[in-house]
Amino acid sequence: MKHLIAPSLLSADFGNLQRDIEMINQSKADWFHIDIMDGSFVPNLSIGFPVLKSIAKHATKPLDIHLMIQNPDLYIERFCVEAKADVLTVHYEACNHLHRSLQAIKKMNVKTGVSLNPHTSVSLLEDILCETDVVLLMSVNPGFGGQKFIEQTYKKIEQLKKMIINQNLNTLIEVDGGVDLSNYKQLINAGADVLVCGNAVFGSPDPVKTIEQLSTI
Repeated sequence: MKHLIAPSLLSADFGNLQRDIEMINQSKADWFHIDIMDGSFVPNLSIGFPVLKSIAKHATKPLDIHLMIQNPDLYIERFCVEAKADVLTVHYEACNHLHRSLQAIKKMNVKTGVSLNPHTSVSLLEDILCETDVVLLMSVNPGFGGQKFIEQTYKKIEQLKKMIINQNLNTLIEVDGGVDLSNYKQLINAGADVLVCGNAVFGSPDPVKTIEQLSTI
């Protein structure tokens, strides 16, 4: 399967958000990646439902919504229905009953995602992997864009890929943080299926060309 590119709107120009959404619509990107932060689970705040509804109105590609929030179960239905998520990702570290959270997402006919912080071992997903459509590996500490890529991520991707193959699953491996033109091929070679790209795209003088380059092996 060809790898997917998911530009992160956290790095977009919020003063020209519709312009940046249209750029992604017309590019070779595959998903919109949208980070939701509550200032508690991570030390930052991001967008809420009014902005999400506007994004959903204008986006023509799947919405990959990443919840970096405490108590995500309280909001699963709203993110699935109001925000029109196509993929909804919750953090392993934020869910007391992860299986229940994933079942709630599935009930809404939305693809399930589980995210792991850099310090969290992929082995902890052994018994829940069969319930996930996507595993999102954070390759920086969550909360802020523009951080340096954590090299240990390559090993985690390889370990997770072996787990997926051993269980005969189709779970996608997504990587978020510090992904750019210098490391994207190595990530794909390690086993990544979806690359979240923020500053690499929106900090580029030619974002459309950068997305095309990131899409090419």
